Amino acid sequence: MNDPSQRRDFLRLSGAGLAGVALPLRAAEAQTTSQNAASGIYDAKAFGATGDGRTIDTPAINRAIEAAANGGGGTVHFPAGNYLCYSIHLRSNVALYVDQGATIIAADPASSGPSYDLAEEKTSWDAYQDFGHNHWHNSLIWGEGLENVSILGPGLIWGRGLSRGWGSGPIAEQPGVANKAIALKNCRNVILRDFSILKGGHFGILATGVDNLTIDNLKIDTDRDGIDIDCCRNVRVSNCAVNSPWDDAICPKSSFALGYARATENLTISNCYVAGIYELGTLLDGTFKRFDRKEKTYGQGRIKFGTESNGGFRNITISNCVFEGCYGLALETVDGALLEDVTISNIAMRQVVAPIFMRLGSRMRGPAGVAVGKLRRVLISNLVASDCDPELSSVLSGIPGHAIEDIQIRDVYIQHRGGGTIQDAQLNPPEQEAKYPEPNMFGRTPSQGFFVRHGRNIAMSHVEISSLKEDRRPGFVLDDVQDSSFFSIRAPHVIGVPTFALKNVTDFRVFGSKDVTDTRLDRVAGKNL
Repeated sequence: MNDPSQRRDFLRLSGAGLAGVALPLRAAEAQTTSQNAASGIYDAKAFGATGDGRTIDTPAINRAIEAAANGGGGTVHFPAGNYLCYSIHLRSNVALYVDQGATIIAADPASSGPSYDLAEEKTSWDAYQDFGHNHWHNSLIWGEGLENVSILGPGLIWGRGLSRGWGSGPIAEQPGVANKAIALKNCRNVILRDFSILKGGHFGILATGVDNLTIDNLKIDTDRDGIDIDCCRNVRVSNCAVNSPWDDAICPKSSFALGYARATENLTISNCYVAGIYELGTLLDGTFKRFDRKEKTYGQGRIKFGTESNGGFRNITISNCVFEGCYGLALETVDGALLEDVTISNIAMRQVVAPIFMRLGSRMRGPAGVAVGKLRRVLISNLVASDCDPELSSVLSGIPGHAIEDIQIRDVYIQHRGGGTIQDAQLNPPEQEAKYPEPNMFGRTPSQGFFVRHGRNIAMSHVEISSLKEDRRPGFVLDDVQDSSFFSIRAPHVIGVPTFALKNVTDFRVFGSKDVTDTRLDRVAGKNL
């Protein structure tokens, strides 16, 4: 299926019905295994896989993987073909190579007989995260407690029969149903490179407790999360393109799914494209067909820390990434953990909602007795956003008694469509301390640039806000903010509309800014500048 038009047609098909059963072990397979062990290459078809898109090939593929593992390691090769599968079991020291023209297809759950592996038994901590986070075995491809594992090659993994976890389709909690394309738990030295995922279920990739993880040059076109990096250390995500209109694209998390709190740390995300604006499958087939504005104005498709945040986030960089038709950056810690030492640079955004969203909250979905966390030491630089939705500005918000702190934002240009009213400027968003964190949790923001509440040591320099039509909201609204400084700030100049609206602010400084007189205020209950 090397012709692009044929491949596009194939991706749009719902697929043929299931037919056939696993081929028996061939008499010559022992000799084949010996030959494969010498070369380190194990051809899935040599172990009985048909690649015809109708026969369930899982038993043959798992035999090939087992043979490679027993031979000391090697590569299981998927030549061109369509491999209809249930759960594929990864093994240590074994790579899967999905070749050009090869597609691994998630079969529809069987009404009787063999199907996907069962989800693990329930635990006492299941309530702290969604069903999908608590289980790994109910997946198309999974591995647990492994090392030196790779999935490589330019082929495709198509989660046609996977559950999304909600909405139409198979119900994820039912036995024999799978809801993840790839799931890894407590593994190390893992490489995922060069393949594509179409319709990945609840998660295209769920990596939990995985250390030394490389994810490179993937294309993911999916109907929920693209990549979730949960409780992982030393991770490199690079050169990936993710279209996920109904959920998040690249999502660092730190859940309690391992039964204890573990941070996600030493993570870099670079040279990636995230979007929520394209119809499913059209990123992969190259048509990039956008949703009709009336059908779906904005998707999710962003880079988001959280929502699960029991273990926290440390030492993370995001650089050289592009956002389109989605929500913006989201940094959230709401379950009692640290989010600290994060740098974000060289970001281009277009048609986004809330370009920057930082939230320290107290949802506290986890074991009792945990204190509210901290969000601190975050640097954002060289960010440009255009044609943004005007309803929600960027938001930096803690909760009463718990401020976000040590935030620096510089060299930022944000253009939005405008249209905010004087009535909008008078809004006082509710605190929503324990609510699920999303930029729209506060409703329409009273600012057009930044809404900052419960903050300490906030510095912004060379930040410009512009609007395509007149907006009568202040550029910046600060509420309960201590020790803030603003240098070289520009906001739309509208007669009677301040650049800054201050409420309960101490140690405030602004200088070198257009339309604002250099000012220092030790303490002010309410003032416009």
